[in-house]
Amino acid sequence: MKKNFKTILLIFLVLVGGYLIWSSTNKGTGQQPIFKIDVVESYGDSTGKGNVLGVQAFMTPIDYASEANFRQKIEFYLIEAKKNKWLISEKTIVVFPEYIGTFLVAVNEKESLYQAKTLEEGLQTMVMSNFGKFVKTFILAPDIVIDKVKYAAFVMKATEMAKIYHNVFSELAAKYAVTIVAGSILLPKPSVENGTLKVNEGLLYNTSMVFDNKGKLNPNLIKKAFPTADELSFVCQAKPKDIPVFETAVGRMGVLVCADAWFSESYKVLKQKGVNFVVTPSYSNGYGNWNKKWTGYSGAETPADAKESIGKLTLGEAWVKHAMGERAKNEAGVKKGINVFLQGSIWDLGADGSTIILDDSAKATQHMGKAALVNLWL
Repeated sequence: MKKNFKTILLIFLVLVGGYLIWSSTNKGTGQQPIFKIDVVESYGDSTGKGNVLGVQAFMTPIDYASEANFRQKIEFYLIEAKKNKWLISEKTIVVFPEYIGTFLVAVNEKESLYQAKTLEEGLQTMVMSNFGKFVKTFILAPDIVIDKVKYAAFVMKATEMAKIYHNVFSELAAKYAVTIVAGSILLPKPSVENGTLKVNEGLLYNTSMVFDNKGKLNPNLIKKAFPTADELSFVCQAKPKDIPVFETAVGRMGVLVCADAWFSESYKVLKQKGVNFVVTPSYSNGYGNWNKKWTGYSGAETPADAKESIGKLTLGEAWVKHAMGERAKNEAGVKKGINVFLQGSIWDLGADGSTIILDDSAKATQHMGKAALVNLWL
């Protein structure tokens, strides 16, 4: 009996030791981000009133392998914008796409995660590398959460994600003296305390943030009010009435996170608060959907005035007619805006869409799958 116990104990110690070695080795990667710009274009004329620069960033898993990689990739787009003389100090608003910070969930993980073919495969690697943390977070997930696996994965990495996201965008906003709308990131009950981004116990929110030209994070966070069907299983929805408006050197700015731009409730708030222009960070998963027939909104009932377009317009056409482009103009009296989409090869998720410009009238660019800088003069 004593011999069997010793054998079992030895096997257990070997397994634990092997796991610890496996989980602590081969972290991160020596690979560098791919830096490219496919399209550079501008709309309108410079009148001295400033500009909004949409960064249609092309991201890959390797961009999220470390804080250094993420910073280099984000700064690359600012360097290119500066070359084009589009960074005009406090009169420039730079807008990054939705989820640009969300995939920091993969930071400082095993190299095999960045080579994974599917998100599911990468998630399995991450769980194994953080097994203790994952189990604890999974068990403590609120009952309301349907997909506890995704919830636990994001919550266990939330503190690290928030720190990197805040550091990078704060430092770059100050360095280039511009206001940055930092796309969005999934975090549990985020808040700003003494100027620093904090995470708290609670539900996940898809949250956008604004950093001023001195790098200060605005305490008014923009939490997505209309999550998609894919998000609703692990992401909490905010209230449209809580959508903030920001005073900038070029006017009052409204920020709508992706699908929030489809709903009249959002524009009622913006109109009441007297916005001058609207920016919309977006992400559309999959490939090729932009030019396929639109099947309707997912996550909430399709707005009544948009139902007639189901099956008739393409997804891209529906975005122009029923989201930021036409709604901002018709429902909030806004004549300037930009809607920028994330691009890239992010495991098997896909990334579709193309920047939409509101410059008196609304129009979509045709830059699907490309890294683009799209400038709008105010």
